[in-house]
This record gives sequence, structure tokens and C-alpha cells, in this order.
Amino acid sequence: MNIEKQDFIVKGLAYSIRSAEEKDAEALSRLRVQIDGETENMDREQGEAFIGPAEFTEIIHLDKEKDRNLFLVADVQGEIVGYSRCEGSDLKRFCHKVEFGVCVARNHWGYGIGKKLLELSIHWADTSGVEKMTLNVLETNDKAIELYKGMGFEIEGIMKKDRRHADGKYYDTIVMGRFKS
Repeated sequence: MNIEKQDFIVKGLAYSIRSAEEKDAEALSRLRVQIDGETENMDREQGEAFIGPAEFTEIIHLDKEKDRNLFLVADVQGEIVGYSRCEGSDLKRFCHKVEFGVCVARNHWGYGIGKKLLELSIHWADTSGVEKMTLNVLETNDKAIELYKGMGFEIEGIMKKDRRHADGKYYDTIVMGRFKS
């Protein structure tokens, strides 16, 4: 599915959010590896579960064809600095919901890019017949948890000791969901 491009200016930074295009595949591949190395909030360590440009091209192509998928990118002067994705299921028992994920390059934190990606995804979901959005978030990612709560998500559960980071410590994953209001 696609959305129309939207432009924003926050704290002097001009950026656009638009649907991902196949031409973005190479930049998305690089950005994913970069972001995985910038924060512990992602599921992967840097370089793990690598998705190359060809695979991103295929994901973008499939997401455009599926009514229950949405792939957005945040663009600053032609540079992709963040992205989000909603992925639905073709299974009848799960076709009422989508899973949301988002990431933004560290040097572009604080400009509301993640929030805008979430807001546009919520709007798309609410106007596309999606009844529920779900997401997973690291227990220590307080800013994200507060953002999600402020956007109507509720904690649905906690997966105890779900992840083990490079520091050898275990961390919980918080499962959150939002029903269409």
C-alpha cells in the first residue's frame, strides 16, 4: 500500500515521509546496518540478519501490492534517515491486525521523525480497515514506550528475559497493542 508524501519542518530540519520506492533499496540496506550498530533498542546486532538491496527491493515491491502492508521512509534532502513498516498477515485469523516497527538514525533523533512515522502508520491503519496494531519494544526504551502509550498503545504482555545483549544481561520485551478507536 502507498501513502501520499508529506513534508515536515521540526526544529529547523525539513524532512518528508513517503512510501518506500524500489530506488530506496540500497540506502535502506545500509541504513539498517548503521542503525543496528547505533542502539541496543533493535532486535539485531550490527550486521546480523543482513538484508541486501535485492531483498529490500522485493520487500518494497510486495508491500506495495498488499493491502495490509505499509513501508514508509523518512527523507532528509534525498537521504533516507529512518523507516517504518506495518506488516499484516494473509491468515484469516490474523488479518485484522498489523505489526509495526520503526527505526531512525541516531543523528536524526529528536526531530519527531519516529513519531511522524507512527502517526502516519496509525492513520493509514485506521482508514484501511486495520483493527489492531501491535509492536514489541525493549523494556529500557522508555521514550518509545511513553510515545506508544501516548498514541493509544497499551502493554499487553511482557516476554521475560527475551533477549540477551552483548553485556551478557537479559532484557524483557514489552508487547504493546492498539485497537482502532
